[in-house]
Amino acid sequence: MRKAVIERIRSMETILDTANEKLDALEAATAELKAYQIEIQKLEAYYTSEDWKKDFALDEAAKLPADLKRGVLSEDGIYNMLERNRELLSGSGSENEL
Repeated sequence: MRKAVIERIRSMETILDTANEKLDALEAATAELKAYQIEIQKLEAYYTSEDWKKDFALDEAAKLPADLKRGVLSEDGIYNMLERNRELLSGSGSENEL
């Protein structure tokens, strides 16, 4: 009986430690995301600007280098990221999946 109690306590202690580590990591990541909002706002401003439309047109006309990474010119790429950002900041992100 004593052995079972010790094993149960050890098991629960492991769960407690792991949960605290995961919560600490989530808090740190959330703080980093909040601190990065200024940069995300710059990206959103670009996405709704004439510059983005011009850059998109250049891409469509194949006037940009073939090896240029151009995820920002994907109409869905920025939009989807902005939606994910809003959901996470409003608290309606992954917690609904729990």
